[in-house]
Amino acid sequence: MTEGKNGLTYADAGVDIDAGNALVDRIKPAAKRTNRSGVMSGLGGFGALFDLKAAGYEDPILVGATDGVGTKLRIAIDTGEVGGVGIDLVAMCVNDLVCQGAEPLFFLDYFATGKLAVEEAASVVDGIAEGCVRSGCALIGGETAEMPGMYDDGDFDLAGFAVGAMERGADLPVDVAEGDVLLGLASDGVHSNGYSLVRKVVEMTGLGWDAECPWSSGQTLGANLLTPTRLYVKQALAAVRAGGVHGLAHITGGGLTENLPRVLPEGLGAEINLSSWDLPPVFRWLAETADMAESELLKTFNSGIGMILVVSADRAGALTELLEAEGETVTRMGQVVSGEGVAYSGALL
Repeated sequence: MTEGKNGLTYADAGVDIDAGNALVDRIKPAAKRTNRSGVMSGLGGFGALFDLKAAGYEDPILVGATDGVGTKLRIAIDTGEVGGVGIDLVAMCVNDLVCQGAEPLFFLDYFATGKLAVEEAASVVDGIAEGCVRSGCALIGGETAEMPGMYDDGDFDLAGFAVGAMERGADLPVDVAEGDVLLGLASDGVHSNGYSLVRKVVEMTGLGWDAECPWSSGQTLGANLLTPTRLYVKQALAAVRAGGVHGLAHITGGGLTENLPRVLPEGLGAEINLSSWDLPPVFRWLAETADMAESELLKTFNSGIGMILVVSADRAGALTELLEAEGETVTRMGQVVSGEGVAYSGALL
């Protein structure tokens, strides 16, 4: 190879290939920690291989999901506490997969930034690996894009891609019927939706992310709002395998009002008793600070319920016991009825 003039390099343009290689080396142990049956290749190839037969499937249907973390990233970047958003990224994808009845098998991430900070990016990937471990899927690939001029200094964005599988004929929802019981699983806070409104409310108060959290002493406001999204995969799959689960709804953007109807067939709606669970303090503070209507709260946030299981009435008791044994806080919050949409009784506020 001939040596040319000492002209411009890719590094001069703002892209550091050596930093990218250093990141790959840094995250290999994290990815290795997520290995599971079916994984055929490690990081570094042009693609990632996965063997469905080795994972135990005979006649599989693949299910895909993709998502991001939204403007929760703004708080993570501003506070420098970025590790938890990796868990958020996984949770937003795999919690959707399990609603179809699928077991998450593998995960890929996309990390884009203006200038790559290796340790920061590695912290995010460590969080992604932790989310994969908790949900039983393998981190088998990803992409790091350094794009100067596209992002302000210190900013980055994330996207996640999860693939799962189920045996043919095992997809959900199925057999949802009038009289089915709604079991709500508690959330771990705001999760990863509604943060544009959260940030607007905080801006109204004049509080900084390092201020003491108004509803949780001993924590900063930023740290509390960065509590990662709860992963429901292993618990939900255990309930599905036990029998009696007709549908699952992950409560994300659109809240209870918009997400639950997605698993209800035409002609069926839901009745929910809002007095059946206590509204977590973070949502009460948001609602009271912004003078927010209850209907807006229910249409924007999870309001303390991160996943809803639609189950047959005769299995509701047994499934509640199973889920509680798996560490979930379970609320019998309502039932499926004739009609459309979600009707509420009781009150959260």
